[in-house]
Amino acid sequence: MTHLSKLQTEALELLKKLISTQSFSGEEEGTAALLEQWFKDHEIPFQRHLNNVWAVNKNFEDTKPTLLLNSHHDTVKPNLAYTKDPFNAEISEGKLFGLGSNDAGGCLVSLLATFTYFYKAEGLSHNLIFAGTAEEEINGKDGIACLLPLLPKVDVAIVGEPTLMDLAIAEKGLVVFDVLVKGTPSHAAHPNDDNAIYKSAKALQWFEACKFEKVSEALGEVKLTVTQIKAGSQHNVVPAQVELVVDVRVNDQYSNAEIAAILAEQAPVDEIKPRSLRLNSSSIPLEHPLIEAGISLGMKTYGSPTLSDQAMLSCPSLKLGPGDSTRSHSADEFIFVKEIEEGIEKYIKLLEKAFV
Repeated sequence: MTHLSKLQTEALELLKKLISTQSFSGEEEGTAALLEQWFKDHEIPFQRHLNNVWAVNKNFEDTKPTLLLNSHHDTVKPNLAYTKDPFNAEISEGKLFGLGSNDAGGCLVSLLATFTYFYKAEGLSHNLIFAGTAEEEINGKDGIACLLPLLPKVDVAIVGEPTLMDLAIAEKGLVVFDVLVKGTPSHAAHPNDDNAIYKSAKALQWFEACKFEKVSEALGEVKLTVTQIKAGSQHNVVPAQVELVVDVRVNDQYSNAEIAAILAEQAPVDEIKPRSLRLNSSSIPLEHPLIEAGISLGMKTYGSPTLSDQAMLSCPSLKLGPGDSTRSHSADEFIFVKEIEEGIEKYIKLLEKAFV
């Protein structure tokens, strides 16, 4: 068995163990231990901070730029539509079923195998760091956000998420806003020209029509959506206020702070407050060696509307991995075994073409 085929087999076996080990966000102790064991088995020094496990290549040199290979080992909780045991790593008709198999276990083990493949390599133009991180599904503070200050400076990153091994060269950021439309509370039987619910109808129409001027070539327009509304406590009382929640997916032409400033100035509401501004959009130039190498290997480029740990990175970053994003968080989640095998091969070819 060649070194590559051995790593492919070991990666699949590790993924089975990861699936069988509960790792809901914030509860990843067991899967972190499995990543530690991989490094021990391959005689690779590693470090762990909380449930984040990371290692650097053997020939790490401070004078070289550094490439981060990152994916997450936490999962969402299984939904009620599952017909299979979400923690049973079952292979059927070439598919590996199980919670986290597609999002993002296949990417995680494929990047880990790739890092291991290059661990002892000499003559690389970049250092390599592998980081298997926690709390991605909840954008938690104890995931990659707390690990980045502990790592050597990262110059570029590949974030492992299911993209069918196409190059997600940009990813939308996210800002969630809490909005208040205020009025005058009163008994429903009396006249009231300051009804918060009626006033909120005008605000909703404004949000529906809201457009942001700058359009991204990769990500398109900024997308604003009102997703929640809450008002009133009983039928005969006009409420004092209406609460709205607005979800804004930000393209790479705006910072989250710029979006917040625009809405604060223009939205016809009494209060609008962002919950957080830290989940910014991310991108990587088309002329970056990683992208040029990927295109030469036949990989397609696109902009991704879904959020990942890319949002925590300040360096250029690429989202790339085996599996299909449409399977993520679905019932009876699966990834094709062949996708993992081919994913490892394609990651290796990409790095060889870009950095060797």
